[in-house]
Amino acid sequence: MDKRSLYIVLMLMFLPILVQCQISKKPNIIILLADDLGYRDLSSYGSTQVQTPVIDRLASEGVRFTDFYAGSAVCSPSRASLLTGRFSVRTGVYSWIHPSQKMHLPSGEVTIAEVLKKSGYSTAHIGKWHLGDNLVEGSGPRPNPKDQGFDYWLATANNAIPSHYKPDNFVRNGKAVGVAQGYSSGIVVDETISWLNNREKSKPFFVNLWFHEPHAPVAAPDELVQKHKNTSKPAYYGSIENMDYAIGKLLDHLKKIGETDNTIVIFMSDNGSYMGQFGSNGELKNGKTTLWEGGIRVPGIIKYPGVIPAGIIENTPAGVVDIFPTICDIINVELPRDRTIDGESLMPLLSNQINKRTKPLYWFYSPSRPVAVIRDGDWSLIADPELDIPHVNLFNEELIGMIKGTALNNFRLFNLRSDPKQNTENLASENPIIFESMKAKMIELHKDIVHEAVDWRKFEW
Repeated sequence: MDKRSLYIVLMLMFLPILVQCQISKKPNIIILLADDLGYRDLSSYGSTQVQTPVIDRLASEGVRFTDFYAGSAVCSPSRASLLTGRFSVRTGVYSWIHPSQKMHLPSGEVTIAEVLKKSGYSTAHIGKWHLGDNLVEGSGPRPNPKDQGFDYWLATANNAIPSHYKPDNFVRNGKAVGVAQGYSSGIVVDETISWLNNREKSKPFFVNLWFHEPHAPVAAPDELVQKHKNTSKPAYYGSIENMDYAIGKLLDHLKKIGETDNTIVIFMSDNGSYMGQFGSNGELKNGKTTLWEGGIRVPGIIKYPGVIPAGIIENTPAGVVDIFPTICDIINVELPRDRTIDGESLMPLLSNQINKRTKPLYWFYSPSRPVAVIRDGDWSLIADPELDIPHVNLFNEELIGMIKGTALNNFRLFNLRSDPKQNTENLASENPIIFESMKAKMIELHKDIVHEAVDWRKFEW
């Protein structure tokens, strides 16, 4: 056999190994999502009630965003935005999902997990889901995590029931688990560690770890509750610290298995806190269920060893909607071309490059007043609906006609860099050029989004 033939034979023999080595060089990715955690609920974000040394260390080892935003003022739409990189109403998730509704994350949406799975990743969703209720196999047609790209999953449809302690509503890969022992944050981290130990080791991994803490009904170990006994909400604060401890256990395991330096860790919250009156949202106005800053601005932390320098504090506005395109950028995968992706990769920003958004961040939540908000640089524009859409906590799908039909009015302009509390009067008259430009952007973006949004009144299984 001549040298050329021998070379070809050897290449054919070792090509699968070479390809697998290339795959294994891709970074692992872990998304940590807290539930109802307020902007000021971490010590690294200024809490005087809570001590979160593990999450604070993540922030010190990567980038901590000061102006990071949830996808909505409530749970389900924010999660839809995170997984798809699309504004939540565009996905058809208008509010938090209830079993009585048709509404769910449509199976036609492309998720982070689906993209990563096609790129050679092992994928797992562990924790709260709240994008569809039919988790038990055969219970109904709504997509579960497996249908959205996750190889393995342990989830609750919504909150931990009866509380974070000994929840009885976890479902693992379509099978009800029964009463789980311990606290929810520990349960989901232990499940993650077990999955990491038993996964296919030749592949990089993606873990979508969505905590229940500190969403009500809260529970925490007695020593943490007693620690906060003289505060307004001892179990609430204790549940946050218990989550921090659980995250520490997970990070210790990553170190034990030698994956710390090759793992991106992203930490966020799905919306602001319902504890705003007790300081959980800091100086920000209002809280959960509203589109004031206290309802949508949340902690945002990204640790990417060897790529993002440690200790960065980033003031540029960003949000959960940016995570999908950021991950696609990191693993060098093209964004889907058959749909609008609203988020933008944060990697240029984190690489000291100019990173000007092509469109503002946008929110629409029908029970809130303001009903619509955009954030563009330092500026925020808010608006009310022209039609008087009812303020209802449980979303009524009959309201979709009003949502699709309403125009916006009562536009008000704020500079969030100089006035994060949104205490000033409307600055429109003092900044007419900025005001008119942002108003035009909001109207155009709103029309485009509500036109695309699913009309569940017409939906048939």
